[in-house]
Amino acid sequence: MLKVGLTGGIGAGKSEVSRLLVEHGAVLIDADRIAREVVAPGTPGLAAVVDAFGEDVLAADGGLDRPKLGSIVFADPDRLAVLNSIVHPLVGARSRELESAAAEDAVVVHDVPLLTENALAPLYDLVVVVDASPETQLDRLVRLRGMTEQDARARMAAQATREKRLEIADIVIDNDVPLDDLRQRVRDVWGDLVRRARASQE
Repeated sequence: MLKVGLTGGIGAGKSEVSRLLVEHGAVLIDADRIAREVVAPGTPGLAAVVDAFGEDVLAADGGLDRPKLGSIVFADPDRLAVLNSIVHPLVGARSRELESAAAEDAVVVHDVPLLTENALAPLYDLVVVVDASPETQLDRLVRLRGMTEQDARARMAAQATREKRLEIADIVIDNDVPLDDLRQRVRDVWGDLVRRARASQE
């Protein structure tokens, strides 16, 4: 098994890269999706978040009001640290469960937005960083996700710098390019990952 950490700044296109890797045969463990699962209605995770932040972070349906919680934590590093201390251990435990269920020769891609921030690189055999310029990130967040420029800049500022991400990268996928170029780059990277996975079995 080859354990790959995949990360990138918000708006860099990491989700598109993970989708393409799955098309090639990767086993994807998506930290964001797991993070939603562990705070779903009725979970101990959601109860802990409400204890820490109050009932105001609940939506009318009893689920987590993610935009409301986001507006609280992304403007306050201390509050963000509290949220992370609740969610990250739960995500880690579930990720390990899913990884243990993968085949011995699998390429397991852990899609982890905060890999750099939480110093998680040593957990993986190698780290792939999806990279885009801050200008590209900002444009995508405003144009494609409908964020205000102020909110987009705050989300970007809450993450590690581009330089910090690139420091931990074993492989960099440049996503300041057209989609066809990105597809070719991901195809090349996939071939490299498969070779490494085979070599680890020998």
